[in-house]
Amino acid sequence: MSSVRVLVGTRKGAFLLTADGKRERWEVSGPHFGGWEIYHVKASPVDPNRIYASQSTGWFGQIMQRSNDGGKTWEPVGNKFAYEGVPGTHQWYDGTPHPWEFKRVWHVEPSWTNADTVYAGIEDAALFRSADAGQTWEEVSGLRRHGSGPHWQPGGGGMCLHTIILDPANPERIYIAISAAGTFRTDDGGVTWRAINRGLKSAQIPDPEAEVGHCVHHVAMHRSRPDVLFMQKHWDVMRSDDAGDSWREVSGNLPTDFGFALDVHAHEPETIYVVPIKSDSEHYPPEGKLRVYRSRTGGNQWEALSEGLPQSDCYVNVLRDAMAVDSLDSCGVYFGTTGGQVYASADAGDHWAPIVRDLPAVLSVEVQTLP
Repeated sequence: MSSVRVLVGTRKGAFLLTADGKRERWEVSGPHFGGWEIYHVKASPVDPNRIYASQSTGWFGQIMQRSNDGGKTWEPVGNKFAYEGVPGTHQWYDGTPHPWEFKRVWHVEPSWTNADTVYAGIEDAALFRSADAGQTWEEVSGLRRHGSGPHWQPGGGGMCLHTIILDPANPERIYIAISAAGTFRTDDGGVTWRAINRGLKSAQIPDPEAEVGHCVHHVAMHRSRPDVLFMQKHWDVMRSDDAGDSWREVSGNLPTDFGFALDVHAHEPETIYVVPIKSDSEHYPPEGKLRVYRSRTGGNQWEALSEGLPQSDCYVNVLRDAMAVDSLDSCGVYFGTTGGQVYASADAGDHWAPIVRDLPAVLSVEVQTLP
């Protein structure tokens, strides 16, 4: 029987949660790197024992950690991201109108096909790639050379490249999202990029045709349909059926279309999940009721999923990388909260239960389905 490993990054360490295919009893390993902010933890889909963790601290800067044995042991790797300097010190100036400061790695994305290839999205917004399992990193510099770069602005969490989507059928195509700039796509492996934000509307931008400036919170794709994208924006849930060339709103009957997290069912490409948050100033569920909303129609028509979730006096947030799905026959859905709970549903969202409580605030949740 297959098993599941949930990789959780928190404000004070990483945790690995493991269960068999029934997903009823969970073993907790951690904290790994206790006391350190772990922005993202993700495993290679090619080698399930290889896991990357983005470790950040105000004292020592950014440190990348790698495990080759499923999280039993870890080693720091490749911490000279920007230039030949002191590991943990990352800052460069490349002649653009303002300096770009390397603050942290927000997101790590291993390749679908090569166990040694991995990408990193950072703040200030840039994309890096490693071809040797994180030992050395080179910037995919075409992105910051996009003509709109000087007009990118930080969102509430900073000017972060927080989403990286690799097309499993076409290694030359990559999607990324930046807060607050928007979504971009390359079709030549990162040499050139184009902004793909047509159809996005943002109240802060008076120009309805603005190429950049949109605060995109998260983008998700089902690997079987790389031309279909779903987006949770600062406000609005959006959909594209043409690889991002155009977008249309699918917020439908959601109680609020503000939020951060979004994901797609492992076996049903038209089934998507979001966690509505009250507003951009009140980062908690509407009415203090924690509810996941599911659409089986690719948007517009949504149903509240609340069984097993707190339905009174709940004022947690669910961040952009804190939702994931497994690939078992009955798709499991998982999310973590800033209150330190990780909830799981083994039946595609119909019923929920906390699999761990009282962790530090959860920053990211990723899931591995293991043999």
